[in-house]
Amino acid sequence: MSKLITRQFWIDAGERAAKTGAQAMLLAIGQDAAGFDLFGADILNVIGFGAGGVVFSVLTSVASVKRTGTASAV
Repeated sequence: MSKLITRQFWIDAGERAAKTGAQAMLLAIGQDAAGFDLFGADILNVIGFGAGGVVFSVLTSVASVKRTGTASAV
């Protein structure tokens, strides 16, 4: 059975994607908050960074299965 259709793969991939998305959002806030004005960050920019991080993380997880043959290699 393909590792991509197992529940554990998607649980692990979702956890990694959530972590990466949160890290990307923190990066966007830090980048956007010049002068230490954290509440002045552009929320659409922050959400965009987070969504991009999630997408790239899931794609990396899928690509890693084909390369390594394991679901939790990333």
